[in-house]
Amino acid sequence: MIIILKPGTEPAEREPIEKLLMSKGVIVQNILGEPTSMIGMAGDTSSISEDTILRFPCVERVLRVKEPYKLAGRKFHPADSTFDICGRKIGGGQFTVIAGPCSVESEEQILSIARDVKMSGAGFMRGGAFKPRTSPYAFKGLGLDGLELLKIAREKTGLPIVTEIMSPEYLDAFAEDVDIIQIGARNMQNFTLLSQVGSLGKPVLLKRGLSSTIDELLMAAEYVMAGGSQEVILCERGIRTFETATRNTLDLSAVPVLHAKTHLPVIIDPSHATGYWHLVEPMALAAVAAGADGLIIEVHNHPEAALCDGAQSVTPQVFHRIMDKVRKIREIIA
Repeated sequence: MIIILKPGTEPAEREPIEKLLMSKGVIVQNILGEPTSMIGMAGDTSSISEDTILRFPCVERVLRVKEPYKLAGRKFHPADSTFDICGRKIGGGQFTVIAGPCSVESEEQILSIARDVKMSGAGFMRGGAFKPRTSPYAFKGLGLDGLELLKIAREKTGLPIVTEIMSPEYLDAFAEDVDIIQIGARNMQNFTLLSQVGSLGKPVLLKRGLSSTIDELLMAAEYVMAGGSQEVILCERGIRTFETATRNTLDLSAVPVLHAKTHLPVIIDPSHATGYWHLVEPMALAAVAAGADGLIIEVHNHPEAALCDGAQSVTPQVFHRIMDKVRKIREIIA
């Protein structure tokens, strides 16, 4: 539900409406405009009568929002969101690149890669401390020890940390030490985890599930935002189809579709989408041309010896070349 206020409505006139709405247990979001402002509501609005709202002299009209994702949708928030995270901006025309290894293996490894990707222009460092793996016998990360190594790399390079949480058990550690908390594809519909991570109020990188629709991705974002965090970055990382030539099928059309539906930034992960390092570059460039707000790319200094996803990891040299081309494409489409 959206309440359209009359032009020139003062904050003191809005306050009684907001108090009434909050007493009903709904989330209230102010949408400030010129000359018209609005009040948005998310949650169960079934007990709120439109006639009751219209009794307030400052209310012009009331609209019911059909889409189930209220906080993530454009009707509540028509303008693109821009997030300032550790001094780096993403969304609303601001582009950023997140880069690093699939998993943290050692201090030497993560520090070397962090320095390389920073030199090439990456704004954030990714690295898996906890790794969800299909096989129970595969390397699952160093856990909290890996997080400590990411902190060392951040201290020495200045690059903020992006890493994946898998269990509520580590909420406190992630709240204290991680700059952007990643929700992986396998946990996109782990609604309890989404709400708990949202309650931390930290930026969240939400990856699309392996077989999830765009609306399901947006509803997952709604869980995070309803939990409390409004800084959600959506990530298209390929979906499962009948095609076997690539690891997944990269849905590039998700970029303009999501931009039409949501104000949240949309980034692309060409590494997981393709599964092969030599496909990362063309898909990264295509994503930029499609209007993505950023990229997340797996980089490893010795991919042939990587403990996880070496086949889809580019070397620092290849990453540097990709970044040069990304800048050129952005200049063309600007």
